Formats: sequence, C-alpha cells, structure tokens
Amino acid sequence: MRPPSSAAAWVSLLLLPKVLAHPGLDDVLLALNKLDTAAAAGCWESTELIGDLQWLNEYDLYPTARLIRDVLRGEASGQSDEYNYHVPPLHSPACAYDTCCVWQYIADDMERAFRERNGECNNAARGAVRLGFHDAAGWSKYTGQYGGADGSIVLAPEETERQVNAGLREIIDQYKFWFERWRHHGVSMADLIQMGANVATVVCPLGPRVLSFVGRYDNWNPAPDGLLPSPFDTADNLIEIFRAKTIQPKGLVSLLGAHSTSRQRLVDPSRFGAPQDSTPGVWDTLFYKQILGPSPASVFNFQSDLVLSRDPRMFPTWKAFAGPNGQQFWDEGYAREYVRLSLLGVYNINNLTDCTRVLPPAKRSWGPEGW
Repeated sequence: MRPPSSAAAWVSLLLLPKVLAHPGLDDVLLALNKLDTAAAAGCWESTELIGDLQWLNEYDLYPTARLIRDVLRGEASGQSDEYNYHVPPLHSPACAYDTCCVWQYIADDMERAFRERNGECNNAARGAVRLGFHDAAGWSKYTGQYGGADGSIVLAPEETERQVNAGLREIIDQYKFWFERWRHHGVSMADLIQMGANVATVVCPLGPRVLSFVGRYDNWNPAPDGLLPSPFDTADNLIEIFRAKTIQPKGLVSLLGAHSTSRQRLVDPSRFGAPQDSTPGVWDTLFYKQILGPSPASVFNFQSDLVLSRDPRMFPTWKAFAGPNGQQFWDEGYAREYVRLSLLGVYNINNLTDCTRVLPPAKRSWGPEGW
C-alpha cells in the first residue's frame, strides 16, 4: 500500500472506522497508525519507551512487558475486551494463587462507587480519573527515577495538600478507605489509583477498556512540585510539559478528552460544578465539538483547552476527534496514551501483571435514554 500523497487523504484514513482489540485489531489500520501522520495532523505520535523498557533487551522481556512496549510504540491497541467470567471466592487458595483475583473484587467495589443509578458515571468517577492523572503526571524525564504513578498523591501529606490537588480531597479519602481495606491482600496504593482511573473510565458510557496493569511500588515521598499543567498555560508551555513526560501533541489532545466527564470546581468558584461539556456523565466526543464552538452557556471552557484547540499543531487531531467516527478514533488514542501515563515513573514494567480482565464491560452505545 502506498502512503497517501495529501493531508486530506491522511485525514480520511484516520477517520475510517476501526476494529479495536475487541476481539482483534485491523492490521491495515494498525499499520496506518504506525506511519508518520504529521502531514495531516500537524503533530507527532508518542512512541518513546519508558521505565525499564529503555534498557532491557528483547529476550529479557516477559509477555506483558512486550505488550506494553508495543502499545507505547503505537504497534498494539491500548484496549482489550478480555473479561473475568469465573472468579474464585476471595479468601480461597485459588484466589490467593491468582494475582488478578483480588482485583476483581476491588474493581467491583469501585464500579459500585462510580456509577449513577441512570448508568452514567458520577463525581467519584470524575475524581478517580483526575487522581490517576495527578499521581502519574508528577514525573518528568528531567527529574530522574522520582515521582510518577507511585501512590504518593495519597500517601505523602505534602503532595495531598498542594493547591493543585485541592479538588481531590474527597476522592483521596475514598482511596485511603480502600487502601486500608485491601492492602493486606498485597495491594499497593499506586495500583489502586491507576486501576480506579481505568474502572471509572469504562464505567462512563462509551468509555474505553484501557489495558490495566498491577505491580507498581508505593512511595511515601512527595513527587516533585510544579510538574502539573495549569488551565491558564499557553500551548507552548503545555506541549513542553507533556513532551517532558514522553507525551507528544497528538497524545496530549487524546488525554485532554477526559474533560468530557469533568466538572470544574476551583478555576472559577462562582461556577462550581460547571461541566466541560453538556454530557458530563458520558465519555463522548461532545467536549471536542463544543470547544470548537459554540458552547452552551452551561458549559465551562478551560482557557488552556481553548488555546490548544486553536493551535495549528493540535487543531487537525482535535477536529478529527470531533468528526465522524471520532469516538473510535479518540477511544483508541486515549487508551494508548493513558497506558503510557499510568506507567510514568514505573521502573519494574517487566514484572507487572496484566489484570485488564477485571474491568467492567464497556458500554459502546448510549443515547438520551441510556442503552
């Protein structure tokens, strides 16, 4: 297959319907995703390796680490529909033997906490997604093996009390409760936070089932300060902040879509609880569409989102997510980038366990009246 010769052709290919990793990823579209799409999108893919994958040889990698490496390189999907159908009793020898068994009970607990009666995701789910971001994003290539997805946002009081984390106090208390409940089963806070973010994402209707791994180590020391983005940052600042986390502009646009289910609290206290799109209980692409305008009066736009949506390096990807087939395009882009984000500062990737199968099933159709 010859590469497309024009930017328009590239965009049309990027917007083709995709067969995700449920049950199999379309080989042709996967190959297209690996090609350099800068001509169409005006931005770049995140493909840099992280953690111990940077120095381990191919023959030293276990299967889970190979999967993670392929996702990071854009050669495999960040989603899976693998599901647990038979789970042993929690305190049985069979459950103790299976690393993921206890996580099924934890994920079920989280699902109940994150779902509204009408099937949409709630404030706890929004907090869990944001907590996953804030814990993992406390890392930079320039801070060495320090910070990242290590649980410190809950375990280190100094980090918990930072102003940037002020809106997370309620969900932090929830995680402290879960940690006390499950830590005796060998569960780390770092894994609880990242598993919770992925459970919350798929509890939201239309949300992807992001590959979920366990085995991270906890850290009671605070992550370096000043590494999280501001809603008032310029496009250049945001791009550099995320590039220092190995996340390129296209990946940044993908991750920003989590604002689809968010409600702002402290950026403008006079509009406490205002959503970032009209359907904050659904993981849809309305956020991308409404940022491009016009937004309803009830919607609160972060200045940083407005700036990025209009930046020529970001606009083509933003428009693609807002366009036809944008949901599939975005879900896959988000899943890949969140796998990366959830492993920043993790240096034992080769020893992690894939427990994606414990996540709730995805809800891939949703309308005004639900399913």
